Amino acid sequence: MNYIKTAIDGVYIIEPKVFGDHRGYFFESFSLSDFQKNVGQIEFVQDNESMSAHKGVLRGLHFQKGEYAQAKLVRVVKGKVLDVAVDIRPESPTYGKHVSVELSEENKRMFFFPRGFAHGFLVLEENTVFQYKCDNYYNPSSEGGYLWNSPKLGIDWGIAPSEVILSEKDRISPEFV
Repeated sequence: MNYIKTAIDGVYIIEPKVFGDHRGYFFESFSLSDFQKNVGQIEFVQDNESMSAHKGVLRGLHFQKGEYAQAKLVRVVKGKVLDVAVDIRPESPTYGKHVSVELSEENKRMFFFPRGFAHGFLVLEENTVFQYKCDNYYNPSSEGGYLWNSPKLGIDWGIAPSEVILSEKDRISPEFV
């Protein structure tokens, strides 16, 4: 695997080595020892998957607070997304900054961000399947979120607000200040 450091410390884009032939392809999507050697001592305890039926679905920006904060390793199994991680650690020199990356079934890239980040993604193809590993269990009472288009964040989602499909929870999230 190729671990690519981003402009925010601790955030990585990961490119697997894909082996293809006339039958199809094979790649190792995760190796704990390789991951820990390149990223750090993270142990994932929960895997999640979502399917978004429509282009324009935007999920986020979500996070878990306090002792339930989560580091995540995310990837797309089918389809394509624009994935965004926002640094919400108040003591961080990159507080309020974000990294975005296109993840797709074609490029097979993965995206890792540590605890203390808000996360969201915009679906770029219908019937997109998104998977993520978390290093902490989900706790509904520790859930938080920010409005996807908070002006202070300056995220270029590349879509008109009228084309975005949101859940009610994401529609009423507070702005990042």
